[in-house]
Amino acid sequence: MKPLIGILLLMGSLKVCAQTDTNAIVVHKDPRIDLLVKKQIEINEVTTRNARRFAQGFRILVINTSDRNKAFSAKTKIYKEFPELKAYLMYQSPSYKLKVGNFRDRSDAEGYLLSIKQFFPTGVYIVPDVIEVNPDEKEPKE
Repeated sequence: MKPLIGILLLMGSLKVCAQTDTNAIVVHKDPRIDLLVKKQIEINEVTTRNARRFAQGFRILVINTSDRNKAFSAKTKIYKEFPELKAYLMYQSPSYKLKVGNFRDRSDAEGYLLSIKQFFPTGVYIVPDVIEVNPDEKEPKE
């Protein structure tokens, strides 16, 4: 019986020594993982582009009327006089609202406000709105 206990103790001590001798772990990475990561980055870019298309900003409310013809003539006049501004005509029963521009800052909108008031003397205001921004524009990195 004593030799059996001696053999078990000897085997146990050898096992402990064998575990402490291996200090290095070798990891073999599959090169396809890098391709998967790159593909996921591209997918994230495409799927989040829509979320970056809109931001809080300001527009100029040009006209708020229930007369459809008046709203369309105001939109035409805006296109003729200010071709650089994008016009948004919305119908919210019972009125038509014509808003123009995509301004990030209120000060940008104020520059156009006085010019638009020359053509539409009453009811022209700067209003906060969700504006369109160009998602492809790269903002300068600091």
